[in-house]
Amino acid sequence: MNIVDKTIGAFSPERGLKRWKARQALQIAARYEAAQSSRTRKNPADNRSGDAVTEYDIVTLRGQARHLEQNHDFAFGILTTLINNIVGPRGIAVEFMPKRIGSDEIDADLAAEMGEAYKEWCRRPECTGQHSWAKTQRLLALTWLRDGEVLLRHLEGVIPGLKHGSNVPYSVECFEPDFLPVDHNDPAKRIVQGIEKNAWGQHVGYYLYDDHPGGNKFWKMQARRYSATNIEHLKFVRRLHQTRGVSIFATVMNRINDIKDYEEAERVAAKIASMMVGFIQKGDASLYDPDDATDEEGNRQLSLRAGQIYDDLEPGESVGTIQSNRPSGLLTPFLETMQRMAATGTMASFSSISKNYNGTYSAQRQELVEQWSNYETLSLEFCEEIVEPVVRRWVKMMELSGAIKIPRDIDPASLLHIDFITPTMPWINPVHEANADEILLENNLISPQQAIRRRGRKPDEVLSQVESWNKKVKEKQITAPAKRPAPTQPQTE
Repeated sequence: MNIVDKTIGAFSPERGLKRWKARQALQIAARYEAAQSSRTRKNPADNRSGDAVTEYDIVTLRGQARHLEQNHDFAFGILTTLINNIVGPRGIAVEFMPKRIGSDEIDADLAAEMGEAYKEWCRRPECTGQHSWAKTQRLLALTWLRDGEVLLRHLEGVIPGLKHGSNVPYSVECFEPDFLPVDHNDPAKRIVQGIEKNAWGQHVGYYLYDDHPGGNKFWKMQARRYSATNIEHLKFVRRLHQTRGVSIFATVMNRINDIKDYEEAERVAAKIASMMVGFIQKGDASLYDPDDATDEEGNRQLSLRAGQIYDDLEPGESVGTIQSNRPSGLLTPFLETMQRMAATGTMASFSSISKNYNGTYSAQRQELVEQWSNYETLSLEFCEEIVEPVVRRWVKMMELSGAIKIPRDIDPASLLHIDFITPTMPWINPVHEANADEILLENNLISPQQAIRRRGRKPDEVLSQVESWNKKVKEKQITAPAKRPAPTQPQTE
């Protein structure tokens, strides 16, 4: 109460209480309803910083996500679907476009030479020499989505003990987020969760373990500092100023666990239902003779065989079976609903992760068009944060090492003119898609290069293959089959 209410209340408590209640009602009416708690609705809120929220949870979420991937086919299918559409089976392709000084025309010979050298480097780009560049991209994307973040280190030039996999002295080293300790903090040095920052929040250093902390180590490892200029840190974040990434399963982890538990319960119930379980319902207990048809231990003996008819039951007895009614008829609609929600929370396609392709062409096309923006967003983020920095470093080391002789009339800046070809949206109906491209080309709404790149191909390679094929056809004097005339439409009167 304010001083006026207290003064009025001293002379008239009833009027003072009414004034106070009226003021409280006005204050409540002026607030947002969503911010008000009630008996039937709680309004939880979390106004902590992104780092404060993740510091104690990301390790637990990371471990649960790995457990789901290892033990639940549905979680494994979500990750596989995302990786196939973000990176693709061959990885993100690269097309070099070097140009001569003062010219906009691409030097095809140098571009082809750079492409061949890059292809050779892609065979074994990783420092361990175990994975190709396409497989390394898939593993990096898997770690990024499942664990929430992944790190990559550039290894340039001569490094003691390291043998590069090609003539270009450049390799990459990949790290799971476990190598970057979450509990390594030092406010005096601006170190937050293993990452050193400057006054503007820019990353200037990373503290990484030499070995995985989850191995069989009997001593506490020390983190070594690496300059941020040689580290790429791809993280899955949803907050500004968030230092570390969180698993893509974070919002749907409870739902996926519930799906797993429910499926397991239904499988156990169906297994029990498949077993023959019978019982004998007795009538009057005085009619039961314990000495009749019993074994040495006093247990009653009954024989079972196919098509058997019981004609020796005691008076008042009947034979029954236990019915469990499993699997439940509600299993499929329940799982479909849960899978739809899980697909929404993981940015995956419901049809792909559930293998449910029911629906018309229009419905499937609509789902694919809307869903592809999610895949393209993740694919571009992965390309910008991992693939593009790696390719740019490769070009720099290729030029410095002299692995490829660059002509003097080539514009040095054009060596970094690179086109990255991410996975393209697949076709649902090839005829409809091809006809649409043909109409766009006829009306000059797209270029032939764009149409080819939309199919995940390189225009120069396609032209070279077509030229080579036409040359072989001409040499062997193969005549192309005559085109069939288009069917005529019957005239209507």
